[in-house]
Parts: sequence; C-alpha cells; structure tokens
Amino acid sequence: MERVSALRCASEVCQACHRIRDKYPAGVVTLSGGFVSDHKEELLHLARNNESQEKQAHPLDRIMDIEEKVDSIVITTTDIHLPRQIGEALCRAYKGHLDLRYDYEGYFVRAEWRREA
Repeated sequence: MERVSALRCASEVCQACHRIRDKYPAGVVTLSGGFVSDHKEELLHLARNNESQEKQAHPLDRIMDIEEKVDSIVITTTDIHLPRQIGEALCRAYKGHLDLRYDYEGYFVRAEWRREA
C-alpha cells in the first residue's frame, strides 16, 4: 500500500488581518459636530486618501471599518498612527478641534475631531 502524505503550505496571518478578524482595533477616529452630516462624503474621501498614502509605506496600516451615524462617523484602524494622521489632515483641511488620547501600554489611540457647522 502506497502512503501519500498531504503537504500543507504554512500561511502566516499578518497583524492587521488578525485585528480585522478579531474586531480589535488599535485606533478609533470619531468625527462629530454639525459639519459632519453636511460633508460626510468629503470627510470619508479624505480619510480613505490618508489610508492609501499610509499603506504605501506601511501596508499593515489600514482602516478596518467605517460606521456612519446620523451626527458622527466612527473609523477604526489597525494601527495607532493612522488615526492621528487622519485627524491632523481634517484639521488642516477643515479646521475644527482634534483631541488625541494614547494608551501606549495597550497600543491604542483615540482621536476625536469635532467641528460645528
């Protein structure tokens, strides 16, 4: 009897894919205020452009999810750098107020950008 062994390719799952699969973000960006509801498409376009630029140098830095609410947008990311970059880009383009809170031990950042109409 001939014995046939099945070979399996070892595949590694990257840290970003782990975070996406586990729904465990490293960063959260919250956009709020009266300005958000009137300019959602522009704001989302800016966030996606920042993600594209960041991914060129750091492929694991990704947007995980975007949740659109009536008066806010919540963006989760796989790293702690992208939320700051998105928040700073929002301030440069649309002014407003940015609050950054880091938890270095937990590798987490919360960026809150707010602008009234």
